[in-house]
This record gives sequence, structure tokens and C-alpha cells, in this order.
Amino acid sequence: MLERARALLAEAVEGGLLPGAVLGAVTADGRREVAAVGRLALLPAPEPARKDAYYDLASLTKVLFTLREVLRAAEEGLLDLDDPLKRHLPEAAWLQPEPNWAGKTLRELLAHTAGLPAWAPLYTWGEGERLKARVLQEPWPLREPVYSDLGYVLLGLLLERIRKRPLARFDLPGGLTWAPPPEDAAPTERCPWRGRLLRGEVHDENAFALGGAAGHAGLFGTASGVLDQLEAILRGTWLSKAALAEMARPHTEERALGWSRKHPGWSGGSLASERSLGHTGFTGTGAWLDLERGVGWVLLSNRVHPTRHRENPLLWLRPRVGNAILAEAS
Repeated sequence: MLERARALLAEAVEGGLLPGAVLGAVTADGRREVAAVGRLALLPAPEPARKDAYYDLASLTKVLFTLREVLRAAEEGLLDLDDPLKRHLPEAAWLQPEPNWAGKTLRELLAHTAGLPAWAPLYTWGEGERLKARVLQEPWPLREPVYSDLGYVLLGLLLERIRKRPLARFDLPGGLTWAPPPEDAAPTERCPWRGRLLRGEVHDENAFALGGAAGHAGLFGTASGVLDQLEAILRGTWLSKAALAEMARPHTEERALGWSRKHPGWSGGSLASERSLGHTGFTGTGAWLDLERGVGWVLLSNRVHPTRHRENPLLWLRPRVGNAILAEAS
């Protein structure tokens, strides 16, 4: 399943476009392949890529953790997707004129239709519990819907409230963690703000300021760990059938709950069926599912190593990799 896709990645690595990558694919009937190309690290000394390395999953946290945990809470009767956020976080937007963002529903936050801003430099405001309190009091403006990290930050705070523990203490399946051993993790950026090369700590500044585990970022994973999650979705065991159906149902032309649906220019490739889902991460990660064909695949790279300030080759590589995998798997 990976022969042609691996060659595409090897070409990119040889051309200096990526340090390296780990690629994996799985089918609903249990066929699985994982391949590593290039290097795990360039600095402080070169290290070869490893199939079992942990990568900073960045925004894959949204779908592999936060989305699943919100749906699990719905399965347990702790919430409904159409609840307004303020039902569970009553202090949100306290004393702000209504209507305000606290009236947005969990469904709207999950599907990125709430109209919240895409991002804000939260890490420049403070850290820890004080920062979380400010996030809940900020008068966030509501505009046309955009993909929003802030919506998932709020969902992370919701999960902490209903489960009565920080996200870092939530149970995670094998191959996923908030804090990998640094020696087993792919390094990301030489961070000018933190003054060090990041390895085994979250790249996203806002997630770091929120404690390292947040609703929008903070999760690390191996290729096999992510493939376990994709295989469970394909087999229908990741959540209840009712929750999986609601997750995959179209919520906008381009989005299901959390996941991006296939659309023109989609990151998973044009050969995917119409019943396909995917998500990418800023650090150089991505995961995709073709639900009709029963194929899932993951691409993990640290394209921000040693800096984010260069062209991102994954914008054109990801769809080509997806097309190659689907052609071989079918």
C-alpha cells in the first residue's frame, strides 16, 4: 500500500523539503503497513527516522482526542451536542451583553461554525489557570465562521469541568501521549520564545501556556498509535454506532464534526471517495479515512524542524500521497 507514496516522500526528503517522515496505512480488514524515510532529527545531531517515534500531532488533537471525548460525554448523558457552552461553563462571558459567544453550542464549536476568531496569542497573556479564566472572560467577537483553535480551547475547558480533572490526566490509548520521552520524540522548532529546541514538549505556544495539554493541540503520537484510532473508526468500534454516524454526518459543505470532508483541493487527494474525512496538523502531520473503501492513512513529519519559516511542501505532497495509497490499496 505504501510503495509509491513512500517514494514520493523519499524524493521530498532528498530534495531537502522535509527532515523525514513516517507513513502508515490500514484497512478495515486489518492490513497494515508503516514506513519511515529520512531523518528524525537534524539538530543538534542527525538521527535516522524511526517507525516508533512520537510526533507532535498538533491539530490532530482536535479529532483524535477532543472530538472523541465530547462525543463520549454525550454517550454517557453528561451533555448534548446542542447544549450552549454556558450550560456547562456558567461563568463564560459573565456580565457581557447578550447574545454573546457563550451561547454557541457544542456542535457549533466542534464543526467550526460558531464564528469565533481563528486564533489569538494567548501565550502572551499569561499561563495556567489564570489564562484559562481570562479565555472564559474575553469578549470574543463573532464573525463569519472560520476554522477556530479557540473553539477547541473552549471545548478542552469544558471537558476538564465535566470530568473534574485536567486534560493531562485523561486516559489515552497506546501510542498517544501528552508527554513522550524526549529521546523518543521528533524535535520541532528552535523556539525563539522559549529559547530552546523543542523535543517532547508541545510546539503550539498556546497549548504550552495552557499547561501542555489543550483541546486544540498538545497530543503526541506514533504512526501505529494513530493507525489504531483510524482502524477503530473503520471497524465501528471507536465510539457507538450512533456517535460515529453523527460524527461523519455532513455539517457544512466542507466539514463533518471536527473532520474535514472531501472537497475540491482537499488534503487527502482527489481519488478519495465522497465519504472521506481528514485532518492536518501545523507541525507536519495528517490523518485521513476513506469510509467507503475502508482505508485509513497517516503521515507524520516534523516539517517545522528546525524552523517553521520556510515553504510547506506538504500542501502539495499530502494529496499525492493519499492518491498513491488509495490506488494501491484498492
